[in-house]
Amino acid sequence: MTLYATSTKTPVGVLHLIADEQVLLAASFGSADGMVDSLDLIDAAKGVEKVKRIPKISDLLDDYFAGDLEAINAIFVRQPGPTFSQAAWKAMRKIKAGKTISYADLADRAGSTAAVRAAGSACAKNAIVVVVPCHRIVKTGGALGNYAHGLDAKEWLLRHEGAL
Repeated sequence: MTLYATSTKTPVGVLHLIADEQVLLAASFGSADGMVDSLDLIDAAKGVEKVKRIPKISDLLDDYFAGDLEAINAIFVRQPGPTFSQAAWKAMRKIKAGKTISYADLADRAGSTAAVRAAGSACAKNAIVVVVPCHRIVKTGGALGNYAHGLDAKEWLLRHEGAL
């Protein structure tokens, strides 16, 4: 089976997507070139077909950027990573739009209060931005912290969701 790849303009920049049918495997505001490298070996071995839009996923992302902040919750995702990262990504998806939590809170929700650095690493390695909302993770005290695609993008997303 072939994977689908597309790019879509958003208020934050061009968002590149790779999906397997209705499962989003990668989403990045960075270069589309390295996205296949973030896939697991089975998915990376599949061919990639460039398409104008990915059914359902493109529509749901358009809805999110148009103001339906819950739309992205209907997108199925899959990305490879260690057990703790999987738990952290799952916990991120449970954070409601308009809310933020600290890296320490994320570590706790992912099952290890002592794993604050691992929580930060899970955010940094998240290959499905926006949909796995690592932008909702901030430093203790509320400072934005880091974001792989720049603090301007993180701030825009949080303002869009009403968290700032």
